[in-house]
Amino acid sequence: MNHGSHTHHTNEVTTKQMAVSATLHCLTGCAIGEVTGLVIGLILGLSAIATIGLAITLAFLFGYALSTLPLLKAGVSFKKALSLVLAADTLSIATMEIVDNLVMLIIPGAMAAGLVNPVFWISMPIALTVAFFAAYPVNKYLITKNKGHMLLMKHHEHSGHHAH
Repeated sequence: MNHGSHTHHTNEVTTKQMAVSATLHCLTGCAIGEVTGLVIGLILGLSAIATIGLAITLAFLFGYALSTLPLLKAGVSFKKALSLVLAADTLSIATMEIVDNLVMLIIPGAMAAGLVNPVFWISMPIALTVAFFAAYPVNKYLITKNKGHMLLMKHHEHSGHHAH
């Protein structure tokens, strides 16, 4: 049995699992921010551009918050936690937001649909799903380069806590 190839396979599986986990983590923050921003924008009657701007801002805010809170609980200072999270999550969130909003703009009527219109609620999960598949390779690449969520995982390990 070739142990070298088994180790490579195990590392590849672990990298894929970590990339899926990091992408889902990012997606959660983005989804909360996106939906909140789009709902607020639609309720206030904001333009599509203003609504997208609000949704993107909130997606980054929630995405960063979801990564920062576990570090703060592990005893990391706010400044250190924020710098780790900005380094780990910015590229993934940016990728997800660009793709998500492009899909919402491409789907006919998605941005113009009101909150009671099923087009909006069908378009959002489609857009987020496409965004997941766009951000996954970004997260996988960052993990293979010991960047992205690897920075957060290493910090959890050094704090004596296990990464989520």
